[in-house]
Amino acid sequence: MEHLQLAAEMHSHQLQQARQLYFAQGESPEGLIKPLILRSWQRCRHFGLRENGQPAEVAVVDQPTLKREQERNQLLLSHAWAVMGLVHEQIGESASQVILADANGLLLETLGDADFAGQTGRLALAPGTCWEESRYGTNAIGTALVEENLTQVLGGEHFLERNAFLAACASPVFAADGTLLGIFSIASDYAVHEPHTRGLVGLSAALIENRLFAATHARDILLGFQRRGASLGSPNDGLAAVTPDGQVRAVNRTGLEILGRRRVDAVNRDFAQLFEYRLGLLIDHLRQDPQGSHELVVGGKPLRVQLRGQLPPLLVVSRSRPATAAARSQPRSPEATPATLTLDILDSGDPGLHAAIGRARRILDRDIPLLIQGESGAGKELFAKGFHNSGARRSAPFVALNCAAIPENLIEAELFGYQGGAYTGARKEGAPGKIQQAHGGTLFLDEIGDMPLALQSRLLRVLQERCVTPLGATHCTPLDISLVCATHRRLREEVARGTFREDLYYRLNGLCVTLPALRQRTDIRLLVAQLAERETIGRAPVQFSEAALQTMERYAWPGNLRQLFNVIRVLVALLDDDETVISREQLPDELLEQVTVPAGQQWSAAAPEVNCSLDEIGYQLTRRALDAAGGN
Repeated sequence: MEHLQLAAEMHSHQLQQARQLYFAQGESPEGLIKPLILRSWQRCRHFGLRENGQPAEVAVVDQPTLKREQERNQLLLSHAWAVMGLVHEQIGESASQVILADANGLLLETLGDADFAGQTGRLALAPGTCWEESRYGTNAIGTALVEENLTQVLGGEHFLERNAFLAACASPVFAADGTLLGIFSIASDYAVHEPHTRGLVGLSAALIENRLFAATHARDILLGFQRRGASLGSPNDGLAAVTPDGQVRAVNRTGLEILGRRRVDAVNRDFAQLFEYRLGLLIDHLRQDPQGSHELVVGGKPLRVQLRGQLPPLLVVSRSRPATAAARSQPRSPEATPATLTLDILDSGDPGLHAAIGRARRILDRDIPLLIQGESGAGKELFAKGFHNSGARRSAPFVALNCAAIPENLIEAELFGYQGGAYTGARKEGAPGKIQQAHGGTLFLDEIGDMPLALQSRLLRVLQERCVTPLGATHCTPLDISLVCATHRRLREEVARGTFREDLYYRLNGLCVTLPALRQRTDIRLLVAQLAERETIGRAPVQFSEAALQTMERYAWPGNLRQLFNVIRVLVALLDDDETVISREQLPDELLEQVTVPAGQQWSAAAPEVNCSLDEIGYQLTRRALDAAGGN
């Protein structure tokens, strides 16, 4: 107790010095008082308040107005009242008062002993009084409203000398969408104030916010998360509300701090973009142990996640059953994607890809040809499929033809079709070409820049006339197709060389989008997580160490997505059954040789030992963070 008394005496002495400097001598008391208090004093001077004067205007609303404001803030009151009661029980008869104010500083409800304030103080701390900073000077409620942060004002820190008997702490209460709803506060006599009040106020405000968050998103999936698993389940957890289809509806203030994100960068994003993990896979784990938690690695650091409340009864997630051995043995490729692949699903947050998707979305169902440019393996066919599945033709055929993969003597028949006996070796019954097969849907011509010059003129005629004549036929079949083409070549340069028809180029180039190469993309971590998830069906999920992820981010990836897919397939295949973390040392030699650690430097987070449990990995990373911070 002696050290607390000594600290109080020192604080009082510094306050006297600060007030003498600021109010009597007009000098800055910087260093003697908290910056927050100094900012408030400066605002009060600007408002025209005098430190030894009265409040600018004692604003007390009448009972009908107070009742109307209480009804308007009924949601806040309904969730705060229980917390106020609990806090009042905790502090008991301690010459203090528990207060709830609205977003304008109007006291809505109070609980406790107001006698400590005397007759005048009781009136000032009664419901219906407005404690705006512009009226009452520096005070916990009014200053917390301005600062939008936990605020404690003790004794002489109040701007008005008449309020120096008060010690108060206040915290803003925010809605799930970040809107300021009101203030939770505890006020007491400065002579007997408790040092733990600040923590109690912050905890109480968090409890109210969590109750509001859960009520607002009762129909969503509610997840709690913490960097440290030991503290998971407290009022200071991060909270996220996620729709069953994986859209993040809301993240609370603590959650944004934990993730290091702004609200605008976290809300209305896909869960996998924000948490670097598939929602369906996470729900599968949480279903098995609803009271437990699951560890993710987000931003290279462990994150413990647990379910809050119940899952929606109709929630359907992927991977709810282990795959059979036969299914696991089937080869997959980046192109082996579900029919539900859309532009929205492809939009993983990379700015270049997002811009291309945004432009392509504008021409959906507009009968405008789409030309996709990009390096080999950059995902041009995936983009074309996403474009097709996002439009009105999604239920019609998507027909793809790689113009560079078919011998020149066969491509004409493959593209335009033929009648029986049209050429030696042709089937008797003939066959429709790719163009006819795409009728009503989308024709995707990959590597259009490699189409033989002789066929380009015929393709141009088909596109102009909207009908196709198979080889050996005499009649023209009408066509209704959406045309999407792709190439890794620069078609303008091919036109200049004379290897590509200029008129066909302008016919195809309705809208041209360029896909970024993998080395240019900012979402490699998410892609790695998604591809690894696809490869680990039927076994424990696999994650990558921070050093491995940084190496993959810095590698040039000349083969783009195709190369990344193959690398991850091999890495997962080489893992032992009990391995769940892929370290940098396990990456292919070509990556390690190109991406080296500069002499004298280290990766920003050392990779955990591969054979550790996930709990041990979390402990290692936490231990290293503590060591780096000197144990703080």
